[in-house]
Amino acid sequence: MPSATNMLGNRDRIQVTDGTAFMDGAVVRRMLRDSQSLLWNLDKCGYASELTSIEKVLKGLGQHWESQHRLHQADVADYEATATAVQQANPHLVLNVETECQVDHSMVDLGAIIENNITGTFYLLQTGRTHWIQLTQERRELDCVHHISAYEEFGSLGTEGLFSENNTYRSYSANKARSVHLVNVWQHTFGLAVMHTNCSNNYFPWKFAQKLITVVILEQAAGEPIPLDGNGQNARDWLDMEDYEDALLLAATQGQLGHRYCVGCHEERTNKKVEEAIFQQFNEPRLEGAAHESHNPSLIDRPAHDRRYTYNPKDIKSELGGQSRHIFDKGRAATLCRRKRTYQTTS
Repeated sequence: MPSATNMLGNRDRIQVTDGTAFMDGAVVRRMLRDSQSLLWNLDKCGYASELTSIEKVLKGLGQHWESQHRLHQADVADYEATATAVQQANPHLVLNVETECQVDHSMVDLGAIIENNITGTFYLLQTGRTHWIQLTQERRELDCVHHISAYEEFGSLGTEGLFSENNTYRSYSANKARSVHLVNVWQHTFGLAVMHTNCSNNYFPWKFAQKLITVVILEQAAGEPIPLDGNGQNARDWLDMEDYEDALLLAATQGQLGHRYCVGCHEERTNKKVEEAIFQQFNEPRLEGAAHESHNPSLIDRPAHDRRYTYNPKDIKSELGGQSRHIFDKGRAATLCRRKRTYQTTS
């Protein structure tokens, strides 16, 4: 896989929204380690934000905080603040992640979810277009907005088949689907250079503590029973974060404008199988600590818990040469070891 520097080329000013959270934070760390681009991080720094991992990367590179990463702490749903951030960044590439994708949180505060995912996307597109039309034709041909979507927009799969670029969105994640439709309007009506990706579940150290793998690891390290929603048969395709980073940068820099790329790795597991794999890892002699294999299943499943997500990454493979480098078992083991050390250090 080409380095971030090679993929970014002359794009040396990158703006990332929600770049202190798990998903975009990983992409930020990758570009800090693997390129000389200046990163402009537009983030309100909410409940799922985490700056420590970015600071550690900068410290490891021997750089000062302001030399390659600049945090603009503002809400993307604040029009004036977003306009200011876009003008200051003057970005060649915008990586826009839907800022709210935590399902349980969305059920508690739906208004905030709609404001961030819909209003925030609208403001970013509008301020981005205002900035974009002032650029030279050469800059317009170089610049791009990459809208990074999650997996929920497509709804739930049956027992067979894979999501692909030809699938239509379903009603469950209406706010996320609406943000994608807005991006399409700004492309087709106003000519803004945009593209999309939808990716499967991903995992890596620093992931938000309410996510499945992180919950299981921390509860297992503490010797507590593991929560299991429903019967544990809800299935996901599990993508290593490094493969996710590769796919996002590849699509953003080499993808066809206006196209949507599905990102997956054919590593589908049920939630129960994921938990059992972590139990086995804790039982290995080289990892100290008590293993606790009991489940604590829920009698009632989580509301709107989609049965199955998995993607067919045919377009990103055939068109761009994208290829996942990690299988779930090895990648999961590395995540587990690092997460366990963090738990032991902080507890």
